[in-house]
Formats: sequence, structure tokens, C-alpha cells
Amino acid sequence: MHIAHIAVWTRDLIAAAEFWRRYFHAEIGDTYRSARRPGFVSCFVTVPGERASIELMSAPWIADASATEHAGWDHLAISLGSRAAVDEMAARCHADGLLVSAPRTTGDGFYEAVIAAPDGTRIEITA
Repeated sequence: MHIAHIAVWTRDLIAAAEFWRRYFHAEIGDTYRSARRPGFVSCFVTVPGERASIELMSAPWIADASATEHAGWDHLAISLGSRAAVDEMAARCHADGLLVSAPRTTGDGFYEAVIAAPDGTRIEITA
């Protein structure tokens, strides 16, 4: 058994896909447009070395998520493999205005930083 994919709603499919390509070197799959649900558009992104993919989904009925925290998924954690890789990605994201929380060692022993995707979805990058 393994996770096939996770799905994330976004208001801007292109910006979300570009984020994953730019920061995680993800492959972006073909865009799917639903004939059954007009306005629904999605694509899958795959991070190198992963079996699971991320389905980015967009539709005109998706509202702006103004709450910092809400019911449902809170974040995705991606291990970059080393503290140096976390520091490097955090510096890039800081320069681009995407860093939410600087690198630190958490109380449960993880070395991590938190960055934000274009819609504000939080992603922990860990060593």
C-alpha cells in the first residue's frame, strides 16, 4: 500500500504549478479540463524520486482562504535531506517573499523551515 496522490485546491493553477517546478524541480503533467464539471481544471505534479504526486485543482467556485488555520490539511512536509539544503531553500524563499518561518530545530527534533505556496498553503521543508 502507498499514497497515490494528495490534492490541493488553488485559485491559480499556473502559479501553483510553477511554484512546484521552481522550488522542487517537479514535473508538471498535462492540464485536465472536466467536461462534467465546467470550470474544473487540474494537473498533477511529481517531485523527483517520489511515487506519490500532488494534484493541483482549480475552479471558479474556490473562495479565498483568509483564515490562517482551518479544518482539513494543514501542511505538507518535504524532506530535502540535509540542514544545508533546508537553509539554501529557506534563503531562496526568503528572497522571494515566501518564507513563513526560518529554519530551526523543533521541540520534537526536526530541523525545518516553513514556506508558503502561492495560495498560502504551508510546506515544511525538513532535513
